[in-house]
Amino acid sequence: MPAFETLLLSVDARNVATLTLNRPATHNALNATLIAELKRAADWLTGQSSLRAVVLTGAGASFCAGGDLGWMQQNMKKSRAERVAESFELALMLRALNELPMPLIGRINGPAYGGGVGMISVCDVSVAVDTGVYCLTEVRLGLLPANIAPYVVARMGEANARRTFLTAKRMNAAEARRLGLVSEVVGAEQLDAAVERELAELLQCAPGAVAATKKLVSYVDSHDLPTSMIYAADKLADAWETEEGREGIAAFFAKRAPAWRQG
Repeated sequence: MPAFETLLLSVDARNVATLTLNRPATHNALNATLIAELKRAADWLTGQSSLRAVVLTGAGASFCAGGDLGWMQQNMKKSRAERVAESFELALMLRALNELPMPLIGRINGPAYGGGVGMISVCDVSVAVDTGVYCLTEVRLGLLPANIAPYVVARMGEANARRTFLTAKRMNAAEARRLGLVSEVVGAEQLDAAVERELAELLQCAPGAVAATKKLVSYVDSHDLPTSMIYAADKLADAWETEEGREGIAAFFAKRAPAWRQG
């Protein structure tokens, strides 16, 4: 397992990984080191075929305060080519998390701003504390929510994204759920139990089928219906030929639990 300066990474006996943003003194703000380490962590997680899920959370009182202002100030002194390169590193990190083959569950333990909202948006499921506040703050700084836009728009829809992007509107947890940014809102004392409920459901499912289904969702969202029909028919035929497919059907008729089921 790789070592990090700005992250904590652990894997439990169920093969569930927990990835913790660990810059609590800056409310887990994104700087060059954290961005690079998140990309490295995502690459490592992608290569671990035994993992069933990843939980993403933050240390301390906040989930992620977005871009570190000191890092942004340093970027102002760089050349355009250097700034483009820094921006692209953020884009690559978000894509790597978004495309993890296993489910990514957001344990949203506090406020999230700017890039932190983007981090929530790449999660497959997100459970948030009811005291959380969320805001796309970029336009207040004269900037754009650029690299996070594909994921936030996909999560919230164009109309909601326009309102929250263009006005830097602050959202409480209830509104964030109504807009689709987070999946569930609970009290702080219930956060871990709510995450465990999500994990319990996931651990009933075949991990290979889950990974293929994540790709299926992404594919059909970005292709027209005729193309998606061809893709889906092909992938279902593939599934029937996998060990998981054979095991799942055999277990059903034998009235026993399939090999992958936990709990």
